[in-house]
Amino acid sequence: MSRYGFSHVGVSTHDMDATIRFYEDVLGFPRVVEETMRVKEGGTLRQAFFDVGGDQYIVFMEPRGIPGIGDEYDTGINAALGTPGGMYHFALKSTSLDDLAARREALASRGIDVSDIIDLGFAKSIFFADPNGIQFEFSCQIRPFDESDLGQESAASISLPD
Repeated sequence: MSRYGFSHVGVSTHDMDATIRFYEDVLGFPRVVEETMRVKEGGTLRQAFFDVGGDQYIVFMEPRGIPGIGDEYDTGINAALGTPGGMYHFALKSTSLDDLAARREALASRGIDVSDIIDLGFAKSIFFADPNGIQFEFSCQIRPFDESDLGQESAASISLPD
């Protein structure tokens, strides 16, 4: 089977307007589709598609008044599943180490809590969360993967939820 990458990843928000501001104004991802669907059973589902490059999209859905969908579920994914923060996250490509540093500076200058640049061996990355509590990573691969990357063991430290 051929590999084509992702079409899109769909996630949820309780505040589409804040999500649009973050993805367009802070991250610079163009909104290419926005629609509100009226659900036959009642309520609406507002969707916005953001172009993250490479013909791939993040799609946010904001349900309002749809029977069976509550108003208070966790949109950050990890807490809802009972997993430590960051276990489920999105990692987007950064084109160079200069680009990664510029992205970090741009996020920090807008008051976004963003990590230092972290050396992962094969890549360097920064980590931050969006307004929905979803963890994001921008990652710059600094060398190609090879056979030496299989079967590796290393040490790390993670932050567990309180």
